[in-house]
Amino acid sequence: MDDSTKKTNPVYSHTDTSKVNMSEEEWKKILPEDVYYIARKKGTEPAWSSPLETIKDKGTYYCAACGNALFVSDTKFESGCGWPSFYQPVSKGSVIYAPDHSYGMNRTEVMCGRCKAHLGHVFDDGPPPTGLRYCINGVVLDFKKAKEAEEKFNKEKKD
Repeated sequence: MDDSTKKTNPVYSHTDTSKVNMSEEEWKKILPEDVYYIARKKGTEPAWSSPLETIKDKGTYYCAACGNALFVSDTKFESGCGWPSFYQPVSKGSVIYAPDHSYGMNRTEVMCGRCKAHLGHVFDDGPPPTGLRYCINGVVLDFKKAKEAEEKFNKEKKD
C-alpha cells in the first residue's frame, strides 16, 4: 500500500496495538480494492503474483489494513507454493486463527491479530523449528526494509 493510502487510513499504525473494530462499509472506504478483497472478503491473489514472494531483503512484514507487525524476514522461506511463506509470526498475538472449511477443505485461516484481516492459511508442512508454513497473500502485506524502518524510527524520535 502506498503512503498516500496509509494517510487516509485512520487505523494504520506500526505502534498502536489496540484492537480495530470497524464496519465493512468503513473498511471499503479506506482500503484499496485489492487489499479489501483479500483482507475483508477472504479472497486469494493468484499464485506467484506477489513481488513479496521472492524478495530476500531483511525487514518486517506488516498488515496492509492496519499496520500491525506480522512476520520478520528471518522467518521467511521458499516453500514453492506461490505465496510468501513464513514459519512463525512476530508474536503469539500478532495473528489469530479460525477453522476454515470452505471449498470442501479443512484448513486453518490466519488473520491479523489487531484488525482480523484475512491473511491466508497455516499448514503443518513447514521447516524447523516450528514445522509450520504460513502461506500469506502478498497483497495484504506491507514490507519495510530493516534500514528504512530504523531511519524512520530515529527521525520520528527526533520530531
